[in-house]
Amino acid sequence: VTIQSEAKNLGPVSGPNRQRDLCTFCTISLDQEEVFRTKVYDKSVSPFYGEDFYFEIPRPFQCLSYYVYAKSVFQRDLPVGKVSIRKDDLCKYSGKENWFSLQPVDPNSEVQGKVHLEMRLNEVITDNGSVGQHLLVRIIECQELPLIMEFGLCRTTHTATKGCVSLHVLNMCFNFSPLHLCRVDLWNNENLAQDVFLGETRVPVKILRKDSIHKAWYLLQPKGNGSKSKSDDLGSLRLKLTYIEDTVLPSACYTPLCNLLLKSPDVKPISASAAHILGDIYRERYEAVLPMVRLLLHHNRFVPFVSAVAALELDNTQEANTIFRGNSLATRCIDDMMKIVGKNYLAVTLKPVIDEICESNKTCEIDPVKLKEGDNVEVNKENLQGYVQKVFSSITQSSSSCPPLMCDVFRSLRHLACKRFPADPHVQYSAVSSFVFLRFFAVAVLSPHSFQLRSHHPDPEISRTLTLISKTIQTLGSWGSLSKKLSSFKETYMYDFFKSFQEDKCIEKVKKFLDEISSNISKESMSKRIQKRAQGKKRLGKRNFKKRWLRVSSRELSYHKHKGESSFYHCRLKIHRSSKTCRSQEEAVCCFLSQFGNTSMFQVVHSEKPLYVQAGNCVEASEWLEVLGQVTRCNEGRLANFHTSNYTSGTWQCCKNQNNNAPGCKPCTTTVLANLQLDIDCDRETERVFSLLSSNDTKLQDMEDACASMAVYQGPQREQEECSKFTIQEPKETFQTLKQLRNVMEELQRQHNVRNDTTAQYGSL
Repeated sequence: VTIQSEAKNLGPVSGPNRQRDLCTFCTISLDQEEVFRTKVYDKSVSPFYGEDFYFEIPRPFQCLSYYVYAKSVFQRDLPVGKVSIRKDDLCKYSGKENWFSLQPVDPNSEVQGKVHLEMRLNEVITDNGSVGQHLLVRIIECQELPLIMEFGLCRTTHTATKGCVSLHVLNMCFNFSPLHLCRVDLWNNENLAQDVFLGETRVPVKILRKDSIHKAWYLLQPKGNGSKSKSDDLGSLRLKLTYIEDTVLPSACYTPLCNLLLKSPDVKPISASAAHILGDIYRERYEAVLPMVRLLLHHNRFVPFVSAVAALELDNTQEANTIFRGNSLATRCIDDMMKIVGKNYLAVTLKPVIDEICESNKTCEIDPVKLKEGDNVEVNKENLQGYVQKVFSSITQSSSSCPPLMCDVFRSLRHLACKRFPADPHVQYSAVSSFVFLRFFAVAVLSPHSFQLRSHHPDPEISRTLTLISKTIQTLGSWGSLSKKLSSFKETYMYDFFKSFQEDKCIEKVKKFLDEISSNISKESMSKRIQKRAQGKKRLGKRNFKKRWLRVSSRELSYHKHKGESSFYHCRLKIHRSSKTCRSQEEAVCCFLSQFGNTSMFQVVHSEKPLYVQAGNCVEASEWLEVLGQVTRCNEGRLANFHTSNYTSGTWQCCKNQNNNAPGCKPCTTTVLANLQLDIDCDRETERVFSLLSSNDTKLQDMEDACASMAVYQGPQREQEECSKFTIQEPKETFQTLKQLRNVMEELQRQHNVRNDTTAQYGSL
């Protein structure tokens, strides 16, 4: 669901003109569960809630509701009105702007959930000898009731008057003589003041057959079947929403499309790949690349894809100071990746200081125009400077917490930028800072609620403080800005404030941080005492192992005879592009370790011969394997297979191969990146890609026509209108990919059509 909103002519909360004295905000709810909240807007009867919300709905629901509240300082927030749209009606309003009249918020209309009823109609002979009908009603189960109301449904009383039943209990049987309608009400009796209405459902008696059991699920309805009460004009709410519902098929149906997307990094040129085509036809929709990014992340294909896309963008960039400044496919993919992968990184780095800023509530306004009466600008400047220093220090000292995948992407961007603009010494920093500072940290500081750093929008004064901090962090983090003069600031007050940060020490901190997250400069080293097998020995006896100190950094692996020794290396292995760390699969570990009788063994394979290492214990061995796996994950020549045992007496003991240079007999375990725990449903993401492509079939056809036109036309190159809409480097390869996409989509659509033929049974869940 994608949502935008605006209100006008908001009516009074209580009494005439009361609304003009209060600030307002808007909330978005799935049934009765609030999922989003706008920030509080200043006093106005026509506020513009200019915020976009994009979210995936994780559970079944009945209504999507929008509530407008008036913010009150001394009491709870007062509801102004609401707009509720049933799930079945969302498609009717999707993709359009509509004005809705606000309806009063009535507790008896705040209903959600469903009830499973068992009903049976029996004929009985009454006391006077006439034949009558008795109805047996049993409540089997309730689902999706408000969480706050799911308790207390335990009272055993009930009433039966004029064909209506009022229940306070689940799983209960009773008889009564109905008229034409059975109404079942659910109440919660936990409230000490009065019972709380949970909802009702009405069942026509005529649908019941004699002497047969009727079981069905019914949605709970508002009291009085949702009839609207007369009320004053509460105003209107303009909504622009996009609602998309996907039906996910079995996994086997998505294999062809998924494979086509995953081979995108290997397609030459990258513009002819399926993933690039998806981003090309959806340039205007920012969220369209998100399912593709998730798929590539899940299958460890993101880094090669985004590197190829970034290289294509750099080829079309003429000036170094405009690098990665536009809203391109590369920047959109990296933005989405950082939001997914960097959640924990932001929480560790920024949340403590953001919480302090929001809870201390110090005034930090330094704009003379916006100062309030009694404010001291020097005190405010001191407060702001303290906050900025804390945020800046938290960021520049966080390199060790930066997720490895983000480091891989930044390393690739840095390399590509230096290759494209070799004469510019600053481009290696601006290529990274344009993402990590401008698009990641600065945005998270400005909108902490969007990154789950805070539960709600901060109040206007705190929001202003965060805005000033964000602007300062953007400037501090931009290497290009740091090389400019102070006169580049438009605001005089920012010019004066930033003087205190124009120091070489501050610039060096930024450079050091960017170096640590984007190059092979060592961030930190790990050193432990281990036992290693002596080089050149033929057997694996106890005397062939020596105690050494093993040390690893992001640049090299070395071992020494004494702790802290640096002048003399017994062995130094360059990690970058030369050594490969391998770990066997579970069954191979047993075969390999059985020859040593120890579970703390591992091996490092490099250009000459394997290095066999025994850690102090199995936990240390696991830590070493994780660290070595991370620092070698980008090696271009990393081995795909390795030998699980040693080479002695002219034979590999694991596979009995007599060739010392024979390739490994077991595949290396794929390195799991630290701090990257993604719960991704690949079938769901592939279905989302299919829906996006299907809904834009016209553009796919236009792209096919453009490829055909470019392939046939032999004259001088010219900018054709249909070709300028797309990035087409090689029309034949692009046309071939489009045909493959078309065939895969037709088969998927056929699978959907087959499964859509069945109809649900009445009353089924």
